[in-house]
Amino acid sequence: MHYVNDERLRHAAVFHDPFPFLIAEGLLVEGAIPALRHDFPAIGEPGLFPLSELSYGPAFAELIAELLGPEFEAVLEEALGLSLAGRARAVTVRGWCRARDGVIHNDSRSKLASALLYLNDVWHGEGGQLRLLRGPTDIDDVIAEVPPVAGTFVAFRRTENSWHGHRPYSGPRRYVMINWMVDGASAGRELARHRLSARVKRWLPW
Repeated sequence: MHYVNDERLRHAAVFHDPFPFLIAEGLLVEGAIPALRHDFPAIGEPGLFPLSELSYGPAFAELIAELLGPEFEAVLEEALGLSLAGRARAVTVRGWCRARDGVIHNDSRSKLASALLYLNDVWHGEGGQLRLLRGPTDIDDVIAEVPPVAGTFVAFRRTENSWHGHRPYSGPRRYVMINWMVDGASAGRELARHRLSARVKRWLPW
């Protein structure tokens, strides 16, 4: 089964002020969500988990393959004004959020761009909704807010002012994140950090 609606991505609104980003709703094809819900990794702890630390079903594996495919990447390249082909990538998955997650931050310079595809059934309230921000101090100084419902996709280029975060939320918060890195060593360090964190969290109560 094909899971990604490429046309939705091609026609997504692209913004460049104060940094390049796009938001696409309905990225998943009709009928895809039940299979992806069934095959999503069983994650019982907060944090980001590398794919190597997870078990998941075939539908989720096929979705990942599509998100990493050259056609998908080419659309993002054009939208974000950035060469991504051949770049090292770090793919992680989140299943749970803690109330202390989501503080305003900017990604490290080892990252070129980030993309998130949300896989939550429904969402209520402001907590946990990603906010792209104009600065590092005010969570309400919002450029755009992204409802994390299934099929909503956001991608942005890392710049010196690509601030983002979300209001506190505790509970299930499912998404896949892809980071394009400056080089393979940076990707390896990013995944190793999340791999170690994942193993610690599985041994310690949170």
